[in-house]
Amino acid sequence: MTELTLTLIKLGFLAVLWLFVLSAVSVVRSDIFGARVESAPKPAKQPKQSKARPAKQPRGRKPGRGLPRRLEIAEGPNAGESVPLTDEPIILGRGTDAAIRLDDDYVSTRHARFATNGEQWFVEDLGSTNGTYLGSQRITTPIPLPADTPVRLGKTVVELRK
Repeated sequence: MTELTLTLIKLGFLAVLWLFVLSAVSVVRSDIFGARVESAPKPAKQPKQSKARPAKQPRGRKPGRGLPRRLEIAEGPNAGESVPLTDEPIILGRGTDAAIRLDDDYVSTRHARFATNGEQWFVEDLGSTNGTYLGSQRITTPIPLPADTPVRLGKTVVELRK
C-alpha cells in the first residue's frame, strides 16, 4: 500500500472514532439534563351541554362521586406513593420537576403527563424512550383514562383512584 492510502485509512478511522465519542457524549448529556420535549396539543374539550355548569368546583367542596381523587403508584419501586388530583397536570418521571419522582431505571426524565379537561382525565406519553402503556397498548397520543385502569411506565404501574 502506498503512504497516501494508509494516511487516508488512518484519517477515516479517526473520523469514525470521533463520531462515536460525540454520540456517546450526546447520550450521556441527554440522560443527565433530559431531552427537550415539545409541548403536545392539549386533549380536545368535549362540547358543552345545554346545562350551565361552573368551570371549576368551589373550594371546600368534594369532587363528584365517580371522579378519581388521587394518582397512586400500584406497583414498582415507589409503590404506595400517591398525589392528590387537582386541575393542574401531573408529570411523572425521574426529573426534578415531576410530581412523583420515580426510582425506575426504565422511566425517562419526563415520561408521562396526566391532565384533565374538567370532566375526564387523560394520559399522554412525553416522548419517553421505553413508552407508556395502557394495558398492552402503547400510548402515542393523549387518551382518556378511566379510574382504576393500570398505566405502565417502565416497571412502575400507576392508577387513578377514587
